[in-house]
Amino acid sequence: MNTQELEALHILQVYRRTPVVFERGEGAHLFTGEGCKYLDFISGVGVAALGHGHKGLADAIGAQARTLLHTSNLFYHPLQAEVATLLADRTGLDRAFFCNSGAEAVETCLKFARRYWYTQGATTRTKYVAFTHSFHGRTMGALSVTWDDHYRAPFAPLIPNVVFADPTDVAGFDALVDDTTAAIIVEPIQGEGGVRPIPAAMAAAIEAACARTGALLIADEVQSGSGRTGPFLHSQALGLTPDLIALGKALGAGVPVGVAMFSNAVAAAASPGDHGSTYGGNLLACRAALVFLEALSSPALTASMAAASNRLFSGLRAMQRRLPAITDVRGAGLMVGVDLAYDAAPVVAAAFERGLLINRTSTTVVRLLPPYIITTADVDAALPLLEDAIVAGGPAQ
Repeated sequence: MNTQELEALHILQVYRRTPVVFERGEGAHLFTGEGCKYLDFISGVGVAALGHGHKGLADAIGAQARTLLHTSNLFYHPLQAEVATLLADRTGLDRAFFCNSGAEAVETCLKFARRYWYTQGATTRTKYVAFTHSFHGRTMGALSVTWDDHYRAPFAPLIPNVVFADPTDVAGFDALVDDTTAAIIVEPIQGEGGVRPIPAAMAAAIEAACARTGALLIADEVQSGSGRTGPFLHSQALGLTPDLIALGKALGAGVPVGVAMFSNAVAAAASPGDHGSTYGGNLLACRAALVFLEALSSPALTASMAAASNRLFSGLRAMQRRLPAITDVRGAGLMVGVDLAYDAAPVVAAAFERGLLINRTSTTVVRLLPPYIITTADVDAALPLLEDAIVAGGPAQ
């Protein structure tokens, strides 16, 4: 039996996989065993930030595997403190909790928002305010603050006392935040919800609501953070000052790692035994994060990312002028959404046929999350493939 036949028998069928088996990667490209080459503009849903087959990452995790992989959090090892120190500098929050995924990081933030108020004796402060079109993960807590009923309904009842605000309705949002609110949770750019940036007016309203009520702010930067949009956190570009931050995806450059960042005030509410993770912060994950953070500190990489982003947005906006089917181009940095007048699923399939890997989200949106190492030449190669796919994937005339 081949891979697809074996998976059909033995893998839980919760993924709609594209019928291809990738066996090798190099830079911004993936290859099948037969040698077919694909330009990767989704990078494992924003994970493979340094591309595929990155020598520095491979060397570092290989050396780490030969030295020590895991000791558990019963003991110290030298790398967690190194990563935490770098993240404190990048995020402005002082303390880190290491886990294995973005959903786990969100779960940690939700849990300790409640812990904070419990410690203050404010046991009625249990409400979470989230936003329409939000997506925060598939664990029960993260799912509870995820908006789309498609994800929620089969697993109800979820965590109670969650309300959703329209990110374009400041007055409606203000009415939801009160002295029972534990935390507001926001994606500075909503990823799964259609690459929707939070408007500046709502960012200001969030800051004002936190100041007015004392509600904590959780920034879900799993997709928009770790330098993907330009600054290390997109909340920094919006003027948000979170108390808790969830990180994941790009931070391990392909090795699973999640981190919840805490302000000292929230961290002070934590006690030994309140939370934990068997694998969280293991040496392999920390070594990968160190390689990623070192790469991201390179002025050459950040300049290259900015150039690629400028070329991508200018090319997409020119494409929008040619194609009425493109209703919007939005995002920032290397997190881009192309909204169409029709379902984007046939466009994704047409792009695949042309050797370009992209993703559909929020039904009509083509999502682009290329690796940070893409060049302007890669962008120039991808744009005509995408334009052809949009035309080919449109409704039959």
